[in-house]
Amino acid sequence: MQTSNQIRTKFFDYFKKHDHEILPSSSLIPHDDPTLMFVNAGMNQFKNYFTGLETPKFTKVATSQKCVRAGGKHNDLDNVGYTARHHTFFEMLGNFSFGDYFKEEAIFYAWDFLTRELAIPKDKLLITYYHTDLEAKELWKKIANLDDDKMISISTNDNFWSMGEVGPCGPCSEIFYDHGDKIFGGPPGSKDEDGDRFVEIWNLVFMQYERLKNGEQKDLPQKSIDTGMGLERITSIIQGVHDNYEIDSFKSLISEIDKIISS
Repeated sequence: MQTSNQIRTKFFDYFKKHDHEILPSSSLIPHDDPTLMFVNAGMNQFKNYFTGLETPKFTKVATSQKCVRAGGKHNDLDNVGYTARHHTFFEMLGNFSFGDYFKEEAIFYAWDFLTRELAIPKDKLLITYYHTDLEAKELWKKIANLDDDKMISISTNDNFWSMGEVGPCGPCSEIFYDHGDKIFGGPPGSKDEDGDRFVEIWNLVFMQYERLKNGEQKDLPQKSIDTGMGLERITSIIQGVHDNYEIDSFKSLISEIDKIISS
């Protein structure tokens, strides 16, 4: 069985092979960003690179970012304990491009890593795309050879990602894993989408715009890529469990807590 640490390492090794610089997680307390109380996504530390306020030292990077989602725009607090997949604190694996590659390469890397490196069966995966982003749909057909019933058009903000009320944003494609009909839930966009059968494992954000305080959007100086894949979610799939709390890292924590309580 691959451990969560081994999966993280495999992710880093893959993107290092594709010329990405591996950078450390930033602090959970955002540096010089009054719009956030806690870091809630892998792209937070790179916000100024996307907007063009700073020039990145590297144009392609990968990280495993520690995140808190317990308030604000991205709030998972109300879902903890009700689903098998939500946490208030988690690790977000991500690969980023700052004006280097864009949609085609991002889609290729994600599909290649999941189906070849992690050997996840292709028939267990489906994707969503923003309803106006037909370019992404065609790229998924070309790269993954997906049938139409494996590609779902979404017209809501579920497939238009933004860091917060202001900042970088853009259309996105989400990759879902099907845990099978033994688990309740429907595909994204259906009335039962909140169930745990179909779980989003990786979000590919095509950073094209910046949202301003007045609600307007302007083009970013350059098109970039921001992706996020929950380490706990992908580990549960690789370890053959459907509940994130049954993976190795949580089991060890729960075991230690049990020892403390029982002593």
